[in-house]
Amino acid sequence: MKKLYFEGMINVEERSLRITRVDKTFFNKITNTLTKILIPTKIGINGMLISIKRNAMLKAFENYTSDDTSYDKEEVEKKFDTAYEAYLEALDKYVMDSIYKKVKNGSASEFEKNALSRYYEVTSLKENEYIEYKYRKQKYLIDLDYEGIKISNKEKLVEKYNTFYISKMDNLYKSILKNYSIKVADTTNIYDSSKEWVYTKIFYTLEDYIQNILSLKMEINTDEKLKDVVSEYEKFEIYTVGKLDTKDNIEKNMILLNISRKLFTHSLPLIVAEQCYKKLLKDARVLVQDTKLASKRERAYSMLINLIEDYNVKLLSTKVYWDSPKEREKYKEFWNKYKEITKLKETDFIEYVRQKEILFIKDDIKKLRNEKTDYSKILKYYKRKLVDYGVMKQLKNSYTSQGNYIKIKEVK
Repeated sequence: MKKLYFEGMINVEERSLRITRVDKTFFNKITNTLTKILIPTKIGINGMLISIKRNAMLKAFENYTSDDTSYDKEEVEKKFDTAYEAYLEALDKYVMDSIYKKVKNGSASEFEKNALSRYYEVTSLKENEYIEYKYRKQKYLIDLDYEGIKISNKEKLVEKYNTFYISKMDNLYKSILKNYSIKVADTTNIYDSSKEWVYTKIFYTLEDYIQNILSLKMEINTDEKLKDVVSEYEKFEIYTVGKLDTKDNIEKNMILLNISRKLFTHSLPLIVAEQCYKKLLKDARVLVQDTKLASKRERAYSMLINLIEDYNVKLLSTKVYWDSPKEREKYKEFWNKYKEITKLKETDFIEYVRQKEILFIKDDIKKLRNEKTDYSKILKYYKRKLVDYGVMKQLKNSYTSQGNYIKIKEVK
């Protein structure tokens, strides 16, 4: 009755042209107060609905993933898909009915404000990136509910939800990465500048997965296969603290790629991982070229050498299909030299490091000569390194049409 009474007053106010400005402010305050009172009720109703839909979905998921042969797999899969869709719809309704209205009326918490902001960020993908939007929205809604479940302190629910959460998130992240892979592998737009943004998204998605899903998997020990990535994960953890510079980010992305080769071999296939490595190599070379301070340049150079080794040993050594037999033969030659050098590791470690670095420098010089990017500075830097190692010598007082120039000649 009170609600009807106030609504009647508000309607009278809207119809009257003689109401004072003070009265309008007064009535607006009443309206806002009423809306704020009603919103928690809406949240409560939505909360109950989400709980019902969630329980039905978890039950359907349990049947779907059960080893019980008495279940009709096709039927239980259909039931799970239906329950899952209804669950997502309830979550979506919660965002629009509750969070949106709380933000609009100024009664939202920081969490709710951020939740709505992220919601709009995801929905903005719908028009131009529908496939990414489809997976990102599911991920967003599930994450939103998961945060609430963790706060509830209901251990049995958390444990039950974790199984679903990890399974579903694995599939969603794989689908997102597969979508990016298709964009990277698209040769019709090979010079499309937007591909730079796709690489950024790939590394962001990998990092997000490792921080939120892989860490949870390792915490509850649900997968024996994770033993293969423990050492890489420990390296990654170092880069989760403090502010990272360009060199740190490249090193972090190297680790992300190494982990992806073990966790996302299908959704991020070798051909795409290779392009990601090439992107990092380009960034690392540019960093060495642009760094003025000698000590920082040396650290950047050391990182580049490690990246060249990762690229050649961890990726190219597993490559089966090559663009041409000539390229494959070149790599075989490189690989045979590398294997010979590794024999020195146990007997003369210093010489092993020296020979390995010389091999990497020479190989990279050959590759850079065919690049369109201006790598003249790093080529000069490489040659100086080879002179320092005594495998090349410097011919002084030589001139070219471009002016004073130092020639480098390999020692026979």
